[in-house]
Amino acid sequence: MPQHIGIVAVSPEGAALFYQNVTRLASRMLPPDQQPRISLHNEPLALYLDALRHDDWQLVGKLLRRSADNLARCGADFCLTPDHAVQHGVYLAEVGSPIPWLLMTELVAQSIVADGRKTVGIVGTKLVTRASTYQTALGLRGVHLIAPDEQEAEALDRVIFGELIYGRVAPASQRVFLDVIRRFAHLGCEGVILGCSEAPLVVHADNSALPLYDPSELLALGAVRHAMAVA
Repeated sequence: MPQHIGIVAVSPEGAALFYQNVTRLASRMLPPDQQPRISLHNEPLALYLDALRHDDWQLVGKLLRRSADNLARCGADFCLTPDHAVQHGVYLAEVGSPIPWLLMTELVAQSIVADGRKTVGIVGTKLVTRASTYQTALGLRGVHLIAPDEQEAEALDRVIFGELIYGRVAPASQRVFLDVIRRFAHLGCEGVILGCSEAPLVVHADNSALPLYDPSELLALGAVRHAMAVA
């Protein structure tokens, strides 16, 4: 049997989309009697948002680790989180963790390099686009990352925190994302990272001006492959 996958949820909407990705991929890659067990644990989103507002990465790490501990107790063999804003906290949470963590940022960087991209854009919250969440992993591989400008970043934040994390989408909100991606294309970007786990609610291959790198999708594929490889 494949190994048991543990999902550390932060944003409920993002975690739900990720769970769908994992189960759909597993159903295509494995026979029905070989589907992996999947467990999910979350701490309240408000606790994460408060810690992030106060730049309290120790608390973010503790919240992630609390979920990892619970997932280990229910049998998970490894864990991961599809939430972009807390990726720095994973490095704290994995120290002494009872189960290993799969790192989303590394999988994204590997995919971009494998496609030969040299310049990509990113959409998401300021917590992600203004930080080194993806910049470090890409920069070490010679890939230039372009972030939204200040006005675009403010608009993206309003949409994500005001609508997407609650599963709501307005047509005008979709245009905010698509306009930023169109500007990236004019700047010479060869692709764009969806640096928000809820971004697939508004951006997809049919409406994007650039090829998409959906970290949640890449992480889901990595999780299923990892579960299969160590079975």
